[in-house]
Amino acid sequence: MPLVSPSLMTLKHVAIIMDGNGRWAEKRGLARSEGHRQGVKTARRITRAAGNRDIPYLTLYALSTENLSRPAEELDALATLMRNYLDNEIEQLLENDVRLHVIGNRSMLGRDLQKRIDKAEERTAQCSRLTLNLAICYGGRDEIVRAARRLAETGNPEDITVENLANNLDTGGIPDPDLLIRTGGEKRISNYLLWQLAYSELYFTSVLWPDFTGKHLSRAIEAYHRRERRFGKTGPALKKTKRKARVFK
Repeated sequence: MPLVSPSLMTLKHVAIIMDGNGRWAEKRGLARSEGHRQGVKTARRITRAAGNRDIPYLTLYALSTENLSRPAEELDALATLMRNYLDNEIEQLLENDVRLHVIGNRSMLGRDLQKRIDKAEERTAQCSRLTLNLAICYGGRDEIVRAARRLAETGNPEDITVENLANNLDTGGIPDPDLLIRTGGEKRISNYLLWQLAYSELYFTSVLWPDFTGKHLSRAIEAYHRRERRFGKTGPALKKTKRKARVFK
Protein backbone atom coordinates (compact mmCIF):
# COMPACT_ATOMS: atom_id res chain seq x y z
CA MET A 1 0.00 0.00 0.00
CA PRO A 2 1.38 3.47 -0.85
CA LEU A 3 2.49 5.58 2.09
CA VAL A 4 -0.32 8.11 2.27
CA SER A 5 -1.12 10.57 5.01
CA PRO A 6 -4.07 9.19 7.04
CA SER A 7 -5.80 12.56 6.66
CA LEU A 8 -5.77 12.13 2.88
CA MET A 9 -7.26 8.65 3.06
CA THR A 10 -10.03 9.32 5.56
CA LEU A 11 -13.27 8.11 4.00
CA LYS A 12 -15.91 10.73 4.72
CA HIS A 13 -18.19 10.49 1.71
CA VAL A 14 -19.14 7.63 -0.60
CA ALA A 15 -21.27 8.25 -3.69
CA ILE A 16 -22.92 5.41 -5.60
CA ILE A 17 -24.50 5.11 -9.04
CA MET A 18 -27.03 2.34 -8.44
CA ASP A 19 -27.05 0.79 -11.90
CA GLY A 20 -28.50 -2.51 -13.06
CA ASN A 21 -31.99 -2.76 -11.56
CA GLY A 22 -33.71 -3.18 -14.93
CA ARG A 23 -31.20 -5.71 -16.25
CA TRP A 24 -31.42 -7.67 -12.99
CA ALA A 25 -35.18 -8.00 -13.49
CA GLU A 26 -35.00 -8.77 -17.21
CA LYS A 27 -32.54 -11.61 -16.60
CA ARG A 28 -35.17 -13.18 -14.35
CA GLY A 29 -38.09 -12.58 -16.70
CA LEU A 30 -39.54 -9.98 -14.34
CA ALA A 31 -40.89 -6.50 -14.90
CA ARG A 32 -38.28 -3.73 -14.58
CA SER A 33 -40.28 -2.35 -11.64
CA GLU A 34 -39.40 -5.50 -9.67
CA GLY A 35 -35.73 -4.70 -10.18
CA HIS A 36 -36.30 -1.22 -8.76
CA ARG A 37 -38.09 -2.74 -5.74
CA GLN A 38 -35.11 -4.97 -5.10
CA GLY A 39 -32.88 -1.93 -5.58
CA VAL A 40 -34.65 -0.16 -2.71
CA LYS A 41 -33.88 -3.13 -0.45
CA THR A 42 -30.23 -2.90 -1.47
CA ALA A 43 -30.19 0.84 -0.72
CA ARG A 44 -31.47 0.07 2.77
CA ARG A 45 -28.79 -2.60 3.24
CA ILE A 46 -25.92 -0.40 2.03
CA THR A 47 -27.08 2.58 4.08
CA ARG A 48 -26.89 0.38 7.17
CA ALA A 49 -23.45 -0.95 6.13
CA ALA A 50 -22.13 2.59 5.59
CA GLY A 51 -23.39 3.63 9.01
CA ASN A 52 -21.70 0.64 10.60
CA ARG A 53 -18.44 1.73 9.00
CA ASP A 54 -18.83 5.25 10.44
CA ILE A 55 -18.99 6.83 6.99
CA PRO A 56 -20.67 10.20 7.64
CA TYR A 57 -22.02 10.85 4.12
CA LEU A 58 -23.59 8.51 1.55
CA THR A 59 -25.04 9.80 -1.72
CA LEU A 60 -27.19 7.52 -3.88
CA TYR A 61 -28.19 8.30 -7.47
CA ALA A 62 -31.88 7.39 -7.44
CA LEU A 63 -33.30 9.22 -10.50
CA SER A 64 -31.49 11.38 -13.04
CA THR A 65 -32.96 14.17 -15.15
CA GLU A 66 -32.28 11.94 -18.17
CA ASN A 67 -34.26 9.08 -16.59
CA LEU A 68 -37.37 11.23 -16.97
CA SER A 69 -37.49 10.23 -20.64
CA ARG A 70 -38.15 6.59 -19.71
CA PRO A 71 -41.57 4.99 -20.40
CA ALA A 72 -44.43 6.43 -18.33
CA GLU A 73 -45.17 3.01 -16.81
CA GLU A 74 -41.63 2.74 -15.38
CA LEU A 75 -41.69 6.34 -14.12
CA ASP A 76 -45.03 5.74 -12.39
CA ALA A 77 -43.58 2.67 -10.69
CA LEU A 78 -40.54 4.67 -9.58
CA ALA A 79 -42.76 7.44 -8.18
CA THR A 80 -44.73 4.86 -6.21
CA LEU A 81 -41.51 3.37 -4.84
CA MET A 82 -40.32 6.81 -3.77
CA ARG A 83 -43.58 7.54 -1.99
CA ASN A 84 -43.45 4.19 -0.21
CA TYR A 85 -39.82 4.74 0.75
CA LEU A 86 -40.50 8.19 2.17
CA ASP A 87 -43.53 6.89 4.10
CA ASN A 88 -42.11 3.60 5.35
CA GLU A 89 -38.38 4.07 5.84
CA ILE A 90 -38.40 7.11 8.11
CA GLU A 91 -38.71 5.09 11.31
CA GLN A 92 -35.73 2.99 10.24
CA LEU A 93 -33.73 6.12 9.48
CA LEU A 94 -34.59 7.61 12.85
CA GLU A 95 -33.74 4.38 14.63
CA ASN A 96 -30.33 4.30 12.94
CA ASP A 97 -29.70 8.05 13.42
CA VAL A 98 -29.68 8.75 9.66
CA ARG A 99 -30.46 12.21 8.32
CA LEU A 100 -32.19 12.24 4.93
CA HIS A 101 -31.34 14.97 2.44
CA VAL A 102 -32.68 15.04 -1.13
CA ILE A 103 -30.62 16.71 -3.87
CA GLY A 104 -31.83 17.51 -7.36
CA ASN A 105 -34.34 19.72 -9.13
CA ARG A 106 -37.45 19.34 -7.00
CA SER A 107 -39.50 21.49 -9.36
CA MET A 108 -39.58 18.45 -11.67
CA LEU A 109 -41.42 16.43 -9.01
CA GLY A 110 -45.12 16.42 -8.30
CA ARG A 111 -46.33 18.40 -5.31
CA ASP A 112 -47.24 15.23 -3.41
CA LEU A 113 -43.68 13.92 -3.58
CA GLN A 114 -42.26 17.32 -2.68
CA LYS A 115 -44.38 17.40 0.49
CA ARG A 116 -43.26 13.89 1.46
CA ILE A 117 -39.62 14.85 0.95
CA ASP A 118 -40.02 17.99 3.05
CA LYS A 119 -41.63 15.98 5.86
CA ALA A 120 -38.96 13.25 5.78
CA GLU A 121 -36.15 15.80 5.85
CA GLU A 122 -37.76 17.66 8.72
CA ARG A 123 -38.29 14.52 10.80
CA THR A 124 -34.68 13.33 10.39
CA ALA A 125 -33.02 16.77 10.60
CA GLN A 126 -31.50 16.13 14.02
CA CYS A 127 -29.98 12.75 13.14
CA SER A 128 -26.19 12.83 13.04
CA ARG A 129 -24.65 9.38 12.55
CA LEU A 130 -24.98 9.41 8.77
CA THR A 131 -26.33 11.84 6.18
CA LEU A 132 -28.05 9.99 3.33
CA ASN A 133 -28.27 12.15 0.22
CA LEU A 134 -30.79 10.85 -2.32
CA ALA A 135 -30.29 12.29 -5.79
CA ILE A 136 -33.77 12.55 -7.31
CA CYS A 137 -34.45 14.35 -10.60
CA TYR A 138 -30.77 15.15 -10.40
CA GLY A 139 -28.33 16.13 -13.13
CA GLY A 140 -24.85 17.50 -12.57
CA ARG A 141 -25.09 20.08 -15.35
CA ASP A 142 -28.50 21.21 -14.14
CA GLU A 143 -27.15 21.57 -10.60
CA ILE A 144 -24.25 23.75 -11.72
CA VAL A 145 -26.56 25.95 -13.81
CA ARG A 146 -28.94 26.43 -10.88
CA ALA A 147 -26.03 27.33 -8.59
CA ALA A 148 -24.64 29.81 -11.13
CA ARG A 149 -28.05 31.44 -11.51
CA ARG A 150 -28.30 31.94 -7.76
CA LEU A 151 -24.93 33.65 -7.74
CA ALA A 152 -25.81 35.76 -10.79
CA GLU A 153 -28.79 37.17 -8.91
CA THR A 154 -26.38 39.15 -6.71
CA GLY A 155 -25.42 41.20 -9.75
CA ASN A 156 -21.74 41.12 -8.82
CA PRO A 157 -19.47 39.00 -11.09
CA GLU A 158 -16.86 38.95 -8.34
CA ASP A 159 -19.21 36.76 -6.30
CA ILE A 160 -18.79 33.95 -8.83
CA THR A 161 -15.88 32.10 -7.22
CA VAL A 162 -15.07 28.43 -6.84
CA GLU A 163 -15.95 28.55 -3.15
CA ASN A 164 -19.23 30.43 -3.61
CA LEU A 165 -20.37 28.21 -6.44
CA ALA A 166 -19.60 25.08 -4.42
CA ASN A 167 -21.59 26.46 -1.49
CA ASN A 168 -24.59 27.04 -3.78
CA LEU A 169 -24.66 23.49 -5.10
CA ASP A 170 -27.25 21.06 -3.76
CA THR A 171 -24.44 19.54 -1.70
CA GLY A 172 -23.27 22.86 -0.26
CA GLY A 173 -21.58 22.30 3.10
CA ILE A 174 -20.99 18.59 2.41
CA PRO A 175 -17.47 17.32 1.66
CA ASP A 176 -16.88 16.10 -1.89
CA PRO A 177 -17.04 12.32 -2.36
CA ASP A 178 -13.81 10.49 -1.62
CA LEU A 179 -15.05 7.44 -3.49
CA LEU A 180 -17.54 6.92 -6.32
CA ILE A 181 -18.87 3.40 -6.85
CA ARG A 182 -20.80 2.42 -9.96
CA THR A 183 -22.48 -0.96 -10.17
CA GLY A 184 -23.76 -2.69 -13.29
CA GLY A 185 -20.58 -2.82 -15.38
CA GLU A 186 -20.76 0.56 -17.11
CA LYS A 187 -17.74 2.88 -16.81
CA ARG A 188 -19.04 6.42 -16.93
CA ILE A 189 -20.36 8.93 -14.43
CA SER A 190 -23.61 9.78 -16.28
CA ASN A 191 -23.96 13.45 -15.35
CA TYR A 192 -23.57 12.65 -11.65
CA LEU A 193 -21.93 15.10 -9.24
CA LEU A 194 -19.83 16.59 -12.04
CA TRP A 195 -18.37 19.34 -9.86
CA GLN A 196 -17.94 17.24 -6.74
CA LEU A 197 -16.16 14.28 -8.39
CA ALA A 198 -13.21 16.35 -9.60
CA TYR A 199 -10.72 14.41 -7.47
CA SER A 200 -12.77 11.44 -6.30
CA GLU A 201 -11.49 7.90 -6.66
CA LEU A 202 -13.64 5.87 -9.09
CA TYR A 203 -14.54 2.21 -8.61
CA PHE A 204 -16.52 0.21 -11.17
CA THR A 205 -18.01 -3.23 -10.61
CA SER A 206 -20.04 -5.53 -12.87
CA VAL A 207 -22.29 -6.53 -9.95
CA LEU A 208 -25.86 -5.40 -10.61
CA TRP A 209 -27.22 -3.11 -7.92
CA PRO A 210 -29.84 -5.52 -6.46
CA ASP A 211 -27.00 -8.03 -5.87
CA PHE A 212 -24.64 -5.49 -4.27
CA THR A 213 -23.89 -6.34 -0.64
CA GLY A 214 -21.91 -5.08 2.30
CA LYS A 215 -19.06 -7.36 1.19
CA HIS A 216 -18.98 -5.63 -2.19
CA LEU A 217 -18.89 -2.28 -0.40
CA SER A 218 -15.95 -3.52 1.66
CA ARG A 219 -14.07 -4.51 -1.50
CA ALA A 220 -14.59 -1.05 -2.97
CA ILE A 221 -13.34 0.57 0.22
CA GLU A 222 -10.32 -1.75 0.32
CA ALA A 223 -9.49 -0.73 -3.26
CA TYR A 224 -9.82 2.91 -2.25
CA HIS A 225 -7.35 2.47 0.59
CA ARG A 226 -4.79 0.98 -1.83
CA ARG A 227 -4.72 4.16 -3.89
CA GLU A 228 -2.62 7.28 -3.55
CA ARG A 229 -4.67 10.48 -3.70
CA ARG A 230 -2.52 13.27 -5.10
CA PHE A 231 -5.03 16.06 -5.80
CA GLY A 232 -2.97 17.25 -8.77
CA LYS A 233 0.41 16.93 -7.04
CA THR A 234 3.24 14.61 -8.01
CA GLY A 235 4.18 11.74 -5.73
CA PRO A 236 7.42 13.41 -4.52
CA ALA A 237 5.61 16.70 -3.86
CA LEU A 238 2.96 14.85 -1.85
CA LYS A 239 5.60 13.13 0.26
CA LYS A 240 7.37 16.45 0.79
CA THR A 241 4.12 17.99 2.02
CA LYS A 242 3.65 15.09 4.45
CA ARG A 243 7.20 15.47 5.81
CA LYS A 244 6.52 19.14 6.47
CA ALA A 245 3.25 18.30 8.14
CA ARG A 246 5.05 16.02 10.59
CA VAL A 247 7.62 18.74 11.38
CA PHE A 248 4.96 21.25 12.36
CA LYS A 249 3.04 18.87 14.64
